[in-house]
Amino acid sequence: MATSRLETVQTGLGMQVKRLIQDVPTRWNSTFYMTASLLEQKSAISLYAADHQLPATLTASDWTLLEKVNTLLAPFEEITKQISFATSTTSEVIPSVVVLKRLLAKQTTEDSGIKTMKATLLAAMGTRYQIVEAEPLYSVATILDPRFKDRYFTSADNSKLARSALAQEVEKNESSSLQTTTTEAADPATKTPRMTAEPNTSSCFTGLYEEFLQEHAAEQGGTSSTATQVQIETYLAEKTIHRTESPFEYWGKNKERFPSLAATAAKFLSAPSTSLDSERLFSTASNILDEKRNRLSGDHVETLIFRKKNLPMYLNLNPKNLNYQEE
Repeated sequence: MATSRLETVQTGLGMQVKRLIQDVPTRWNSTFYMTASLLEQKSAISLYAADHQLPATLTASDWTLLEKVNTLLAPFEEITKQISFATSTTSEVIPSVVVLKRLLAKQTTEDSGIKTMKATLLAAMGTRYQIVEAEPLYSVATILDPRFKDRYFTSADNSKLARSALAQEVEKNESSSLQTTTTEAADPATKTPRMTAEPNTSSCFTGLYEEFLQEHAAEQGGTSSTATQVQIETYLAEKTIHRTESPFEYWGKNKERFPSLAATAAKFLSAPSTSLDSERLFSTASNILDEKRNRLSGDHVETLIFRKKNLPMYLNLNPKNLNYQEE
């Protein structure tokens, strides 16, 4: 009955009919969606409260506080979506954490009422990601991403550890008999590079990424003694590419200049930073094999899933084959 009445109010105000979103304890971003839904339906909710004498209503200060909470949670939502792309990699973890921490640490005149919330979120991030920069999985991936390199480490010690871990990984690849195979995996002529995400023009982090790049300019190392160190120092001394460009395309073009680094990049930039993409694959399987198509063999299901996942990328790289879409 309440939903029906709210829809009537929305229609009367000329608004799009929408239901309010409820908060779910196990999904943090549902809190953001709930506050966004309330703010969007502020006029309808206020009119509903006046007409039906709700036992509890939101005051003007409550609405102001909701707006501030929603603004504070927006960067978390942006990063959640950013690392949920199929093209995301572990290299985005450290820059995202560092930039988000700086955003939370900034004090503004709009912090009244949410200072404790900001401090709590900042402290929680410091606890959860305390050693993330020391983890080779993240540090090597970050330094091998031409969008970030070594510019987002918060201390000189962490930067040196990342360089050292990178040198060890490169030397390990060079001594491995599988180096040739790994190098070919980075070649876009033999493997399909993943697509670059569209730039987010309304980002909550406008200027913060560039701010870090300016603060942490490339530092020249000592005298190079090996070919590996020469590659690393030359690579790090060059300017980073724009954040919206594709690191996979970069390594495809520069694999001959930095063969050892390209082979290592193929290893560390290959996996998404979350399990969302694999979870989406389970949804694809359930859409293909359902109660009306339950006689498909396992091999056929696997083939259809593979085509569903990879055909769009193949068609994008080969515009002449777009006639396959019609078939």
